Amino acid sequence: MSTYSSEELNELLGHFSLPQKEYLIKPLTDGLINDTFLVFDAATPLYILQRVNHLVFTDVKGLMNNIQQAFKYLKGDDYTRITLVSPKTAGSHYISPTGNHWRVMTYINGSTAYNTTEDANIAFEAGRIISRFNSLLQQADLEDYIDTIPCFHDISLRQEQFKSAIKTAAPEKLEIAEKAIVFTNTILEKLTALDLASLPVRVCHNDTKLNNILFSKETNKALCLIDLDTLMKGYFLYDFGDAVRTIANTAPEDEQDHSKIIFDKKLFEAFINGLATNGSFLTKTEIEILPWGAVLMPFLHGIRALTDYLNNNIYYKVAYENQNLDRSLSLYSFTQKALNHIDYMEGVLKEKLG
Repeated sequence: MSTYSSEELNELLGHFSLPQKEYLIKPLTDGLINDTFLVFDAATPLYILQRVNHLVFTDVKGLMNNIQQAFKYLKGDDYTRITLVSPKTAGSHYISPTGNHWRVMTYINGSTAYNTTEDANIAFEAGRIISRFNSLLQQADLEDYIDTIPCFHDISLRQEQFKSAIKTAAPEKLEIAEKAIVFTNTILEKLTALDLASLPVRVCHNDTKLNNILFSKETNKALCLIDLDTLMKGYFLYDFGDAVRTIANTAPEDEQDHSKIIFDKKLFEAFINGLATNGSFLTKTEIEILPWGAVLMPFLHGIRALTDYLNNNIYYKVAYENQNLDRSLSLYSFTQKALNHIDYMEGVLKEKLG
């Protein structure tokens, strides 16, 4: 995260339609892409101030339009509304003299997030709010949304990037990563054969890992989804698969002890029960292919981490040299476990949603 003084951050807030006063501002360090700050008035957190990384999201105006359009629909008795605070100039965000893009959103006080869970109620609530999010966005016009990261979940692109990395990687890295490389090629054969063309294109979140859901600290009721920068056109199996990989598995993403990486049926079924509360928007074809989303999404994250490892860790932040390889192997372990549970998932989905 870039370093900003309290004076600089308060000066930035002065460009938004907020009461002019001295705010207490604290950095939030969980995100890997944007710089994020929590804004307090005395002891009360009121706003999120964020610098959007325009090197990752090259069309910030389009990205912000996506969010503005979605916020028209993302509200209701069972979905807590977040709003954008307008800058004093025209538009949805403020561009500083240094070329940085800043936005302010309302903060939901009394909320929290979880990286993993062993609580079936949390899994249920995650399913409920993800399906509610997607059902609310059925009203959205696809033409209003740009792709904030083109080809984000395109397996053909990730395959090309992987093959390119193989050609240029150091021989010792290829040797160390041999097991992951063999697994990649095996699963690619299965996943590139998937026919997604018959699926309806929807406005999706595209990054529905568990910690992108806010829960009430008091009741553990899911409130809403956050981190909407990847909100764009996609298939629901993307949102489904990303959720399953972080809900049915209780281990962290770079867990090196693969015996701790599990496919928890209790948590999966609780998630599907939550999904079913708003699942009527799904088509029969979507429901039939959803189990493959639980294979596809951990694999896509795994092949990206492996590719970055072979490319000398140029994209993801790492704490040690082989962390991206460990991430990849961990994600691949869950990919295999999801693959082993395809028939089981099909049965549960048919029973709960079919």
